[in-house]
Amino acid sequence: MILQAIDKDGKEFSFNEKDLKGKKTVLYFYPKDNTSGCTKEACDFRDNINRLLPYADVTGVSPDSIVSHQKFQQKQNLNFMLVSDPNHELAVKYDVWKEKSMYGRKYMGIERSTFILNEQGKVTKEWRKVKVAGHVDEVLKVLLNEK
Repeated sequence: MILQAIDKDGKEFSFNEKDLKGKKTVLYFYPKDNTSGCTKEACDFRDNINRLLPYADVTGVSPDSIVSHQKFQQKQNLNFMLVSDPNHELAVKYDVWKEKSMYGRKYMGIERSTFILNEQGKVTKEWRKVKVAGHVDEVLKVLLNEK
């Protein structure tokens, strides 16, 4: 599966899931750029990137377009890769594309989730229905224990 992504410097490139192999990765799925919870989560990863990078790269994934990602990355000064998954291919593979409900209306969307992938691309830890507050510290704690 080939998707579009932007690197930490805002440069666009074609992303293949195989690009995640060979290094440990924190792969986090979030619903939408520039919303309050997603912005807080992205900024928590940004602010802790120096604590995380010795153990794993960080990659964010949402269905937003690459243009939306570029604006989000620039506005929030994000220092990690963002992947655009408009057809939900990666979200379906990781089983985070779920039926949701708001004010009685049902719709499909991303269930905020995070995965740690080992160097072979295998999931070693997962969090579903992530609560943003304190989540990055939970991820770091697991990375330190896997070291």
